Amino acid sequence: VARTPVTARQFIEEVGYPVVAKPDNGVGAAATFKINNVEELARFFAEKPESDYFMEEFISGELYSFDGLVDQDGKIVFYTSHHFNQGIMEVVNQRLDMYYYSLREIPADLKAAGFRTVAAFGLRERFFHIEFFRREDGLVALELNMRPPGGLTMDMFNYANDINLYQEWANIVVNNHFEATYTRPYHCAYVGRKWHRHHQLSHEDVLRTYPELIVHHQDINPVLAPAIGEYGYLLRSPDVKRLQAAIEGMVALR
Repeated sequence: VARTPVTARQFIEEVGYPVVAKPDNGVGAAATFKINNVEELARFFAEKPESDYFMEEFISGELYSFDGLVDQDGKIVFYTSHHFNQGIMEVVNQRLDMYYYSLREIPADLKAAGFRTVAAFGLRERFFHIEFFRREDGLVALELNMRPPGGLTMDMFNYANDINLYQEWANIVVNNHFEATYTRPYHCAYVGRKWHRHHQLSHEDVLRTYPELIVHHQDINPVLAPAIGEYGYLLRSPDVKRLQAAIEGMVALR
């Protein structure tokens, strides 16, 4: 925890710039800052909100999640993974659109790292959401959330597998039994758009252009909107290239 400029500078001497400052009680990268130099460090301490901040080494890479559900004995009974277009901090601070999609095949190293993390923390009877950066030299753990992932991701679980994870969680709590079978027949994507961005396709255009892919769409709670957009769409397809092409069309700007 970097409570003073002195402790912050001591940490930066070890890891170098840039660093990331995250509030102890934050969510969705709200009030999170990337600090690149001495001047920005001084500005951060002069203007930061009245709360404790963690300071971390800045790590770049492709963002992946490892998500799932464990039973009362700590056994992983459901797991999946998502690939994100950007880190949440960049999406919030640069006011970008956000999208991510589930994988039908989980990379072996990501699966192994996820299973080891769940075992190390002794998780029981709960959902989990773990984030990793993939770099040229391998995976780097970012964070572990002992809860379901945010936004509409629970619904993405269901649409990607044609199952009901809400019911399965209840089955775990009551009977410690996961009844569903799943094979990941679809990639499922979330596309969140922000109204200040001038998209080539209007909302009506999106619905007309991709009717066979869109399975759900809705307004997003304003609390979540800075991270995942004011309006969200869920799409699914067994073909990831088809899904990626639709995503590119939906976020393209004029």
